[in-house]
Amino acid sequence: MRCSLLSSLYFAILFSLPVEAAVSTSSPPPSSATATRKDNVCDVLVPRLPNVKTRLCLNAELQPTQGKSVQGRVIFSRDITAANPQLRILVVGGIHGDEKSSGSLVLHWIQHANETPSNALWRFIPVLNPDGLLAKPARRMNANGVDLNRNFPTPQWAKEAKFYWETRTRRDPRRWPGPKPLSEPESRFLHNELDSFKPDLIVSIHAPYGLLDYDGPSAPPPKLGRLFLDQVGIFPGSLGNYAGVNRGVPVVTIELPNALLTPTDAEMRQMWLDLLRWVNERVKPSAATTQPSRIE
Repeated sequence: MRCSLLSSLYFAILFSLPVEAAVSTSSPPPSSATATRKDNVCDVLVPRLPNVKTRLCLNAELQPTQGKSVQGRVIFSRDITAANPQLRILVVGGIHGDEKSSGSLVLHWIQHANETPSNALWRFIPVLNPDGLLAKPARRMNANGVDLNRNFPTPQWAKEAKFYWETRTRRDPRRWPGPKPLSEPESRFLHNELDSFKPDLIVSIHAPYGLLDYDGPSAPPPKLGRLFLDQVGIFPGSLGNYAGVNRGVPVVTIELPNALLTPTDAEMRQMWLDLLRWVNERVKPSAATTQPSRIE
């Protein structure tokens, strides 16, 4: 029992350290380095995400990025590419730390992408807000109390985000947009990903409204699995508003029905297949696709 507790503490501390401390940069044998990174992040994620077993997490082969949270935790991702990708697609979960099912769905979709990558280079970020996920209890905001999905630099942010927060939400602390756009390291990391990865499509996963939202050009998907299109409006500082409306990158926002429980495995697979079908029919590359430098 004592060894088990010490092991858990050891992994938790490693996960909370910057990537340079958690992962050696002295080029150890590849198999050893990969196993260390997997074990660290999975030891932390598996107990906190619903319907995620250790094997599923390990098989996802998550890799550390340069992104870090307010408290210095590493943001992990995984790239999966088809042989000749025509599109770049970014899938993001865990923007809100208490919407745990969103991170789980991303890990299940990594498994499906390994089996059916379609014609795309996929970049998966299961948990953008690790501080929110690891808080006790888990919370929507990051460690600075900022709602990351209100922190992106939409036009007139200073005026509109303030008005929305003060008037529409009555200063709800769960929806504080922060002191200025991109004030948070997590939102800055994702903003940089948009500039460097240049996605043709963004899939942003949330909970618990049980619907699909959509921002941007082209025709939205009518449904993914049992979730149907029901556009809920535009919010100042949201990723859909910033990327979809202002940058013209289609953003599919998935609102799972439950923040603490995933859909069934079969339903998550059907959602994946429906997404692939719509992508093949509707999503077009915005520019010549080139392989980004960071591909695992």
